[in-house]
Amino acid sequence: MKILLAVDGSELALHAVRHALQLVREGLKASFVIGNVQEPATLYEMVTAPDPQVLHDVRASAGADLVTSAEALLDAAGVDYETEVASGDPAHALVEMAERNGCDAIVMGAHGSGDLSAALLGSVSHAVLKSSPVPVTFVREVPEDEPPAGAADDGPGDAAA
Repeated sequence: MKILLAVDGSELALHAVRHALQLVREGLKASFVIGNVQEPATLYEMVTAPDPQVLHDVRASAGADLVTSAEALLDAAGVDYETEVASGDPAHALVEMAERNGCDAIVMGAHGSGDLSAALLGSVSHAVLKSSPVPVTFVREVPEDEPPAGAADDGPGDAAA
């Protein structure tokens, strides 16, 4: 199985990478594509840049910098991966990246929790979900005061009689 890990340099994206690595530790045989998408150049940047190659190089460098933490996690785990940095509309580019690399799934961080998750799901996440031909897993950080899914509270008032 090949999984695209959408990485934007945030802690939430690294949480999604850790989730994917946990699946590997539990027996999933997978390789990964670390994907980062840089926003396209603004009109101002295109007008003021002395050379279009400069804009390309700056975006490539920024993307390479944003994936280094994810690469370090995968290196430490000893799993195979490739890295791809693209430019353009993030959702469209991520779906294209998954297709181009033959990925079987996409794993990415998501904001929101509970009933608010649909309202808080970012526009990129929503667009990826709607247009992806492969399953998409959104990983959210569980707040420290919230028990993990499926965990029962075995406090003193919950003991079975």
